[in-house]
Amino acid sequence: MKLIVTALSVLIISTTYAPAQVIKVDGSSTVFPITEGIAEDFQKTTRHKVTVGISGTGGGFKKFCRGEIDIQNASRPILQQEIDSCAQASIKYFELPVAFDALTVIIHPQNTWAQQLTLAQLRRMWEPTAQGKILNWNQVDPSFPNRPLKLFGAGSDSGTFDYFTEAVNGKSKASRGDYAATEDDHITIKGVVTDQGALGYLGYAYYAENANKLKAVAVINSKGVAVIPSESSVMDGSYNPLSRPIFIYVSAKSLEKAEVKQFIEFYMLNAAKISKEVKYVPLPDKVYKFNLENIVRNRVGTIFGGKNEIGLTVEELVKREAK
Repeated sequence: MKLIVTALSVLIISTTYAPAQVIKVDGSSTVFPITEGIAEDFQKTTRHKVTVGISGTGGGFKKFCRGEIDIQNASRPILQQEIDSCAQASIKYFELPVAFDALTVIIHPQNTWAQQLTLAQLRRMWEPTAQGKILNWNQVDPSFPNRPLKLFGAGSDSGTFDYFTEAVNGKSKASRGDYAATEDDHITIKGVVTDQGALGYLGYAYYAENANKLKAVAVINSKGVAVIPSESSVMDGSYNPLSRPIFIYVSAKSLEKAEVKQFIEFYMLNAAKISKEVKYVPLPDKVYKFNLENIVRNRVGTIFGGKNEIGLTVEELVKREAK
């Protein structure tokens, strides 16, 4: 009888306390607030653990294409060299857009002279030839004060860096190097908050979280209109060219694991709600439905051809995903 009870106890213990599975996510700091919010809610309803790192879109893709993580947060589409790296490692993946971001230029709240900027002015600050030369605000525009210009922005492994440099300077990764570069948006916020002459750029959610300490710059769009980043200006396409889709990529091999499949389904069902909570622009419900349908149909790969795409609107993304 004692042996039977002991064996039964072992069976109960092993069933009840089977180790939880870990789902590994890394990549973009921009997408982090959405995925972190989803992960927190998911872990409340399951025994599985989700780890969410921040190594930037580029850094995350390096891990993803080595098979080290299950899911990649990305603030831009996968690039050709990353497609090639994944192919060499036989990593197939699903590309899932999850929200739209308004890439936001931020200044100190007491900055009264640069409340709106043209792309030409931003380019004058950030282009490679500005390095070591454009050091004061009046060099950007003679009407600006003669005071030091302190720049803060994304590091070179960041998808935000890739997008911003291409949108502003016309070429991805083309940027001056003498600025405070970081993969941690909170460092950019701290730098701008503590210096009246500072300017930086980051994802909208980080600005919205700190709007009481910062000021968002209105960017002059292609129609010559000064537009502040917001949900409405992203949805109507007027905040251009600094609005952009953001993504997660999930490994097809990882999706064979029940816990990853469960997490992705949970993600798509809750992405709109969490995106709105963290101040990104949720996509229409049909896009999340397309994402799940594409997984069922085994539509692996990217619809962006290995290139970043500047100025894509929500409406254009919806049409593309529907094809």
